[in-house]
Amino acid sequence: MSKKIRLIRLTVLSLAVICLVLSFLPARAATYRQGSQGSAVRTIQTKLKRWGYYTGSVDGIYGSKTVQAVKYFQRQNGLPADGICGEKTLAALGMTASGGSGSSASASRDDDFVLLCRMISAEARGEPYTGQVAVGAVILNRVKHPSFPNTVAGVLFQPGAFSPVADGQFYAVSITDSARRAAQDALNGWDPTGGAIYFYNPAKSTSKWIFSRPVVLTIGEHVFAK
Repeated sequence: MSKKIRLIRLTVLSLAVICLVLSFLPARAATYRQGSQGSAVRTIQTKLKRWGYYTGSVDGIYGSKTVQAVKYFQRQNGLPADGICGEKTLAALGMTASGGSGSSASASRDDDFVLLCRMISAEARGEPYTGQVAVGAVILNRVKHPSFPNTVAGVLFQPGAFSPVADGQFYAVSITDSARRAAQDALNGWDPTGGAIYFYNPAKSTSKWIFSRPVVLTIGEHVFAK
């Protein structure tokens, strides 16, 4: 075998090994910052505008107004206010960390599942299992209700809607196994509340208005209302 053929075979083998190693490396999460452009930036702007954080034009250009809107969103949701859409901020926006907009049904459902798991863990850990499902159901009921944003992310990150988002517990708590099961049951259509769009702990709530809502039922320490 000539030296040239051995060299070619060695090169091919080396390339194959490199490709194999790269295939096992995690995909780099997309990050969007000032100067970024494209459809993902347009999705970020659209979401922020729909939820009242952004007043600029939806042009797909990550300019200073988008930076300020992202910082506002981050401050309101317990995230580092750096104006950059990294993994956690994208997740809070209901977007996939790989850079997709979560527009496909499967990606959207996966994102919704994780968000529900986190909120159930933050709001209902220690509650009866039915009460955990009920918390997930309330969030999904809001998605369908005309008075609330029409996505799970929009509902959860609506300013002032849920205290665990404001105080950072949403990101700090570990997702429990029961929360995973409860989120899946809620997504599959189980609604123990029969259509409630509010829940609160009467021992902790400071809102007088919430006590005026028609009560549906009580599970554990949570009251569910319409």
